[in-house]
Amino acid sequence: MEIRPAHPADAEGIALVHVRAWQAAYVGIVPREHLDALDPVAAAEVWAERLAASEAPRARVLVAVADSADRIVAFAGFRPAEPVTGATTEPAPADAPEDGEIHTMYAHPDHWGTGVGRALMEATTTALAAAGYRDGTLWVLADNTRARRFYEAAGWRFDGATAEETTGGAVLPELRYRKALTGTRTQT
Repeated sequence: MEIRPAHPADAEGIALVHVRAWQAAYVGIVPREHLDALDPVAAAEVWAERLAASEAPRARVLVAVADSADRIVAFAGFRPAEPVTGATTEPAPADAPEDGEIHTMYAHPDHWGTGVGRALMEATTTALAAAGYRDGTLWVLADNTRARRFYEAAGWRFDGATAEETTGGAVLPELRYRKALTGTRTQT
């Protein structure tokens, strides 16, 4: 397995992973009608635009590829942390410019439990630190216990910030997790 920066040509592979991961991970959390309506072709168009657009400074998408055919099995994207939006139940600390946010991280369900997620998380955390971020943040649906266990096993902790996202007509509570990156920062 190789982890590398994403290229515009990766849009189709990223979209397939994104859609299949949502359809497996969010059963019972996101309305079934919404999950069934997700379309890898439409998602590929969105990802093609994202990957072709000039990224914000210090933002990146990484992909994990499984074989010589460069088949994408997981991906993660990060950027500068965005201010908390939506209804919060507890005031969150101000997001500092030193905070980087993992805004998306998914593995194809066929590759859950294979170690690809751990390897991608390690590579993403290292890339965040190398980009100069002091702390990493990410948002996770409160009811996504599998993802929460995964993040907690990787050293991420709920920092008290909550928000709500509306997806498929359902209001979904989210929790913000945080991790200090100082121990993973590379020396230059």
